[in-house]
Amino acid sequence: MFLEHLYPDSVTASVYALDWEGLSARYGAVIFDIDNTLVPHGAPADEQAVRLFSRIHSLGMKTLLVSNNREARVKPFAEALETAYVHKAGKPKKKGYDRAVGKLGMKPERILFIGDQVFTDIWGANRAGMHTVLTEPVDPSTDEIQIVVKRWFEKPFRHKRT
Repeated sequence: MFLEHLYPDSVTASVYALDWEGLSARYGAVIFDIDNTLVPHGAPADEQAVRLFSRIHSLGMKTLLVSNNREARVKPFAEALETAYVHKAGKPKKKGYDRAVGKLGMKPERILFIGDQVFTDIWGANRAGMHTVLTEPVDPSTDEIQIVVKRWFEKPFRHKRT
């Protein structure tokens, strides 16, 4: 059962290419990782991310950010996107995901989670009962060395469950 939790339910090249109208018919909320999911690692929220969150909100979906970063990184990013957040989430531990579910006030199966890393984002969100989408990193050249190493070990899991 452990290995099953490492596979995403689906994969995408970019969060910006997803069918948000179709997803809004199935899910009431979407949780995002920040770095290399929405923007390059360490970058501020950009206009493309602001437009995406505005579009998602206009479809009636709630949004939330879950990050292992400190509040100094996450709070201004969340404010720019007008969304809630959980900082220092401790991914892949289930506790951070459970905090996010509590903030959204809905059942995990009604929540979509999108992230770029298997061993943190996907593993934790799957264990929390969410539908998971693995995205390609926005800019892999901005990854810290420990993430570069993890990505090598993630390769066998970077496709959807069968």
